[in-house]
Amino acid sequence: MAQAPQNFTDMFKNLGEQLKLPQVDVSKIMQHHQKNLDAMTRSWQAMASGATEIANKQRAIFEAAVKDVTEMAKEYKPGGSPQEIMAKQTEFAKKAMEAAIANTRDIAELVQKSSSEAFQIVQARMKESYEEIKASVEKKS
Repeated sequence: MAQAPQNFTDMFKNLGEQLKLPQVDVSKIMQHHQKNLDAMTRSWQAMASGATEIANKQRAIFEAAVKDVTEMAKEYKPGGSPQEIMAKQTEFAKKAMEAAIANTRDIAELVQKSSSEAFQIVQARMKESYEEIKASVEKKS
């Protein structure tokens, strides 16, 4: 008759007993790793949220560009003096450049915000983890 499989925790505990290792609180180790996984999940969610914001911003930029080109095409009237044509082209180029600079800045800020938020989550967990380890070592001393 086949022996029922042991769960990971029991296998770990039995190995420790066989090797005569000091008692280890497996539940605390598991809680510690669960907190690490939770922090990573929150970090990934922050990055995903940032990516969604960036995609939405890029869509808005594209829609605005299509609108601007459509308006320019509607307003285009062949003929006119070369100075008028040049003035319209210059105005459109200036508007496009200003929009590109503003949009680039906005996207860079979104990237920085989501990256910073994700890093802060991981950094806070690392600090908390260090404090947990320090506290457990101080208890044993």
